Amino acid sequence: MFLERFRAGIRQFSAVMRRSSPVSTNLLREFSIPLITGVVVALVWANIEPISYRAIVHTPLLGRVTLDFLVNEVFMAFFFGIAVVEITDSLLPGGSLNPPRKAVTPLLATAGGVVGPVGVYFLLNAVFGSPALVRGWGIPTATDIALAWLVARVAFGRTHPAVSFLLLLAIADDAIGLAIIAVFYPDPDHPVSLPPLLLVAAGMLVVFGLRRFGVRNYWFYLLLGGTAAWVGLYRAHLHPALALVLIVPFMPHQRRPPEQPAFDVREEEHSTLSTFEHEWKVVVDFGLLFFGLVNAGVQFAAVGPATWLVFLSLLVGKTTGIFCFAKAAKYARFPLPAGMTNCDLLLVSMTAGIGLTVALFVAGAAFTDPNTQGAAKMGALGSALIVPLVLLLARFRRSRSKAILGNGALTTDPGRG
Repeated sequence: MFLERFRAGIRQFSAVMRRSSPVSTNLLREFSIPLITGVVVALVWANIEPISYRAIVHTPLLGRVTLDFLVNEVFMAFFFGIAVVEITDSLLPGGSLNPPRKAVTPLLATAGGVVGPVGVYFLLNAVFGSPALVRGWGIPTATDIALAWLVARVAFGRTHPAVSFLLLLAIADDAIGLAIIAVFYPDPDHPVSLPPLLLVAAGMLVVFGLRRFGVRNYWFYLLLGGTAAWVGLYRAHLHPALALVLIVPFMPHQRRPPEQPAFDVREEEHSTLSTFEHEWKVVVDFGLLFFGLVNAGVQFAAVGPATWLVFLSLLVGKTTGIFCFAKAAKYARFPLPAGMTNCDLLLVSMTAGIGLTVALFVAGAAFTDPNTQGAAKMGALGSALIVPLVLLLARFRRSRSKAILGNGALTTDPGRG
């Protein structure tokens, strides 16, 4: 009974947001207004009234459950779940990452997105840093998938293959980042425990069985497989927000002819996968307001060497590492997705340098000295400056492409002199 009411509420919210004012709603989602609003409010609030901000975010609401926990550990599981829908759809026939061999390039680029910033961090630290800052090398390794994905959708458009490329790269990147945190920045009070991961494996077996038996209601996949995976990751002291990454690909989806692009049929599909996306997409897009509110509340601190180490490692290291590794993959006969150019790859590489919230989290684990930690967090916060840079370059690229096409039309038209 409760489940049906809850699902009815989700459907009603999605329907109201879609029908009330479709144009304004789509604009709000397309330009990430909820997320940006949350980030701005958090920054202003944390710097004007830091005590009340921390009280709202970290004070238990029910037992030991805080707003921070609800957003980062529960809500974000649905965000990652929706992101994986995009990747799963791209891997289907007609998708930009099909056949799966095309997924090799973004996965290799992920390695560059880790090696590049780490190399730049150590190099710059040798030039103007100090031994005390060496421990911060893990800060620029992960990508803020929430903001990077939304920026990519604005820069390229929702159906551009670069978006799926970035999504797969960012999720793999975050998985590596979480592994780095677990191994190199462990919590002495909560070390990683491997036995609970058996519960994760059990959840995956359950949803595999559900699919084999033709179960189409996505709630069975979420409640049985998703809950088991979430609890397993949580008890293993790993990030439980990644639980649905392991579950969503098992949801039944509609097969399509290889020559039919995925986005041509998304709206008409009634598969389990598409129903889950349809009912939760709006909820997740507007829920990102709370993600920004909870994670972006950083007090402005004095800029120091750690600031530039983190910022330049994200901007230069990520861009160089991803671009070079992806190009190397291309020479190894693992091409970029069809329709994705070198210019697109460069923009994707820069977009992946948006560390922001993930980098803020690692900075808190890497340094205990408040001044050093604050300076490092300023570098992570500064990676948000990559956003307008990417959007500006994307606009310039589109304008230049139109100009080239226009000139081509003039020179090839026999009716023109």
